[in-house]
Amino acid sequence: MHTARPRPINLWLYLGIPLATALVLLLLEATSLDMDVANLMFDPSVGQFIGRHSYFLETILHDRVKQAVIGVGLLAVVAFIASFFWSRLGSWRRELGCLVLALGLSTGFVTPLKQLTAVQCPWSLTQFGGKETYSKLLEARPATDKPGLCWPGGHAATGFSLFALFFVLRDRKPRLARGAFALAAGVGVVLSVGRMMQGAHFLSHNVWTAVFCWLIGLGCYYLVLYRRGMARVTVAERGIA
Repeated sequence: MHTARPRPINLWLYLGIPLATALVLLLLEATSLDMDVANLMFDPSVGQFIGRHSYFLETILHDRVKQAVIGVGLLAVVAFIASFFWSRLGSWRRELGCLVLALGLSTGFVTPLKQLTAVQCPWSLTQFGGKETYSKLLEARPATDKPGLCWPGGHAATGFSLFALFFVLRDRKPRLARGAFALAAGVGVVLSVGRMMQGAHFLSHNVWTAVFCWLIGLGCYYLVLYRRGMARVTVAERGIA
């Protein structure tokens, strides 16, 4: 069975940048950036967000893209199962397992965190015609009968979960891996902006999601592919020696 030699991980790049981003996000809690960006997306003349009832944003970018990524996940599961019976997929079994795990965790972490944090969506706030009181991530939540479900950004995870493709292709297909990274980042940003235009999320909600999805992908890659791959390389080199 062919196995790719793991390429060294630059922790300053792979881990340092997302952690620095998380620190910046925490510092930005002291600013009004989220609200300032949301105001750019809101049309006070009609009292709603500019994309609130957009067919393209709701049906295409929200529903259809989500269905497409779910389809990718299902294909990964089928391919992983098939790898036990089809020799041509057998050499990719570990990568496929890593992909299934990373995609599942990258989309599955959102709902529990939403329920735990109870952050309100922009469209629910009094500043934008709603009834709820605004509070930042690290502030206490005002009393309400309808706790928010908006942090982190759920739909952003649909796009950023595809970071998993970068990691599973990293060692075997570096050029494709770079393309997968661009795809994940591009889709994630487009979906994030679309939901912000609808009033569903603040900017920071989506950036946090990108950080989480990257770290999940990195963690799965390290545990399933990188560490085991390095162990195999070490054993092989000792055998040669």
